[in-house]
Amino acid sequence: MSRFLVIGAGIAGLATAVALQRLGHHVTVVEERVETSSGAAITIWPNALAALDSFGIGDAVRESGGRVASGALRWSDGSWLRRPSPDRIVAALGEPLVVVRRSVLTGVLTDALHERTIESGVAATELVVNASGVRVTLSDGTTRGADAVIGADGVGSMVARHLNGTLQYRYAGYTAWRGVAEYALDPDLAGETVGTGTEFGHVPLGPEHTYWFGTERRPEGTASPDGELVHLGKKYGKWADPVPSILAATDPVDVLRNDLYDREGARQWSRGPVVLVGDAAHPMRPHLGQGGCQGLEDAAALAHCVGAGADLSAAFARFAAFRKPRAQRLARESRLVGSVVNVRPALLGAAAMRASALVPDILLTRHLASVAGRSAFALPGAP
Repeated sequence: MSRFLVIGAGIAGLATAVALQRLGHHVTVVEERVETSSGAAITIWPNALAALDSFGIGDAVRESGGRVASGALRWSDGSWLRRPSPDRIVAALGEPLVVVRRSVLTGVLTDALHERTIESGVAATELVVNASGVRVTLSDGTTRGADAVIGADGVGSMVARHLNGTLQYRYAGYTAWRGVAEYALDPDLAGETVGTGTEFGHVPLGPEHTYWFGTERRPEGTASPDGELVHLGKKYGKWADPVPSILAATDPVDVLRNDLYDREGARQWSRGPVVLVGDAAHPMRPHLGQGGCQGLEDAAALAHCVGAGADLSAAFARFAAFRKPRAQRLARESRLVGSVVNVRPALLGAAAMRASALVPDILLTRHLASVAGRSAFALPGAP
C-alpha cells in the first residue's frame, strides 16, 4: 500500500483519490479552499461516465443528474442549423449525457472517500523530492510526507510549476457566464443557440431546471454596471425562445461570470514520484465540454497504471505517455472552436458557424463519438 498526497479537491483530484483508495492505497487530499463546490453545473459525457464506471462510481453520478440526448444548433432567430436525431446521438455516444450540479458531483465523489481524507483550508506551497518520497510544505507551516504527490491544483498549479517552471498564462479575449434557471426546457432544444460573435448553450438539469452558459468577446475585467443578468437580458432579449425565457427564470445570485484564460499545457506531466492530472496538466477551454471529463479520464487511467504493479515513477510516466496525446488534441480543438466563435470581425465567426451546418450528420456524429463517446475512453494496454 502506497501513501499518496493529492493536492487539490476539484473534480480530477477527488476522482483520483476515490480511484486510488479503491485499490487499497492510503490517500490524503489537501485543498486551499474551505468550500470546493463552486460552479453552476457540468455536463458529464459518456466518455467520462465510462471512466467513472471503471472505478465503480458511474451509476451514482448517473442517478444524481438529468439525462440529455439531443444536440440542437439554432441561429438566434430560431432557425435550425442542425437538428440531429436523439436516437442517433445516443447510438453514437453509447448512452445519454448526464447534466449535474457541480456541488452534487463533488458531493458524490466526497461521499465515496474514507472519512477525514480531505484537509481543507491549507494550500501546498512547496514540495521536495527526497530519498523516502516527497515532502510537501503547507501554508500553515506544517509538512506532509508521502510516497507520491498528485498535482490536481488547477490552472495555477504549484505542482505544474515545480515540474515545468513558468507556464504562459494569458486572457483568451472573451468572457463566459453560467447559471441555472428554474425553467423546464424542451429536451428537443437541448444544445446551443448561436449568433454573431456569441453563443448560448442550454441543457435540462432535471425536469424543472436548465443549466445555461453564454460567451462574449469583452475587455478583460469588464463588469456590467447594472448587473450581469441585466446585461445578458439586453444582449439576448430579442433572440428566439428559449433563451430570453431562460434568463428571465434565472435568479441573479445564480449567475457566475468568469473571464476565460489560456495557460499552456504542461510540457512535463510527471517526474519521479510527482504527477499532474486535470487542469494542472491540460487546461481546456469549455467549448467541447471536456475539461472536467478529461480530468475523470485522468483519474481512471492513473489508477489503472498504479494498479498494474510497476513502481510509482514508472506508473506515472506510463500514464503521462498514454494520456498526453488525447488530452492535448482536445485542448487544441476546444481552443479552435472558441477562436472561431469569438473571431474578429464577428461576421467571419458567424459565417463559419453557419457553414458548420453543412457538415453531414454522419461525419459530425462520428467525430463526436471520437471525442466524447463511451468508446473514446480507453485504459493503457486495452485493445
